[in-house]
Amino acid sequence: MTTPLQGITEDDIANYLIHTPGFFERHAPLLAAIQLTSPHGQRAVSLQERQMEMLRDKIKGLERRIMEMIRHSQENEAIAQRLHRWIRAVMLAHDDTALPTVLTAELQHEFLIPQVGLRLWGTADHPLKPELAGLPFAQDISDDARSFARSLSLPYCGINAGFEAARWLEDANTVSSLALLPLVRDGEVFGLLVLGSPDPTRYTADMGLEFLTELGEVASAALARLLA
Repeated sequence: MTTPLQGITEDDIANYLIHTPGFFERHAPLLAAIQLTSPHGQRAVSLQERQMEMLRDKIKGLERRIMEMIRHSQENEAIAQRLHRWIRAVMLAHDDTALPTVLTAELQHEFLIPQVGLRLWGTADHPLKPELAGLPFAQDISDDARSFARSLSLPYCGINAGFEAARWLEDANTVSSLALLPLVRDGEVFGLLVLGSPDPTRYTADMGLEFLTELGEVASAALARLLA
């Protein structure tokens, strides 16, 4: 009779089995005799059945990941289609005086934004064209608002902390969160695009800014033609 070795741990046994693949070939009946606890109850199952359960769980996890990838793909495709329709509408707006209205109205429609506002003031080297003076988007704003817009290297997203830009929106009292997109030409800020929502979680400080940055770049490129 063989005396059990002292000091052998479960890790030692596991390591031995991993590095001795022929063990279960030489002791095949052991595979059928091994009983494990099922994760779906307290009943004992064979090693083969336990492996099948683990495989089924793994397949279910992969299926969930695939479905999530499909969902994200569909969402991204829908966003790309909205962006395409918005850019097309902007490009088809040949009248300078109508362009800001088309840009903001189509942006609001395509992306279901509760409120959208816009102010343009030009730059020292490129002021707004004289024929645009007096239109709603060319109304005077404070130096503080211009200074704040110039300080933005990326869009601002977060709560409405009493920003002057919020008052440019139609129903300013309902705005809880904002996205403020600086409009830039040749490194100079010439306007500000404002997206507002009564939902305080619509625009948050921790949200990704890549898409909003792209919107700002497209709007900047389109509206730059209104500068002298």
